[in-house]
Amino acid sequence: MKEYYINTDELKNYCSVLKTGDKVYLSGTVYTARDAAHKRIFELLDSGSKPPFDINGAVIYYAGPTPTPHNLSIGSCGPTTSGRMDVYTPRLLDMGLCATIGKGERNNEVVNAIVRNGAVYLCAIGGAGALAALCITECQVIAFEDLGCESVKKLKFKDFPLTVAVDSNGNSIFSH
Repeated sequence: MKEYYINTDELKNYCSVLKTGDKVYLSGTVYTARDAAHKRIFELLDSGSKPPFDINGAVIYYAGPTPTPHNLSIGSCGPTTSGRMDVYTPRLLDMGLCATIGKGERNNEVVNAIVRNGAVYLCAIGGAGALAALCITECQVIAFEDLGCESVKKLKFKDFPLTVAVDSNGNSIFSH
């Protein structure tokens, strides 16, 4: 296992190098989206409209941050179970999504789409949302504000700790 400090702008260049179990300290722009946001993004795509951010090269963090306390950038921001977004993920990966971040395993269709597109799936530590928030320096709602914690947010990560859970070859930490 290796450790990498990677900026989101360079992540696509590292996807083929990263191996299951590697540690990644990610910095740069990441977007949050959970179930309700994915549903709305797909409604936009299906109607021919543009999504709220450029999917190509993007990183999506499956998280619904809690309200931001005074003097902090964000509230608790732990990962959501990724499998809930599996129905949406292959299409987004085919559109150029670089990586997803969450917790738990992914289905075979997602793993196949990761391989097909040279992407990665990264896991964050569940149950440590308050600690994870310390690695987020900015938070801005960019779409679907009416969804509250499930709105799409643009985050700035600074050395956010992650583990490569599914690499671009389809190897998974969840395989037996």
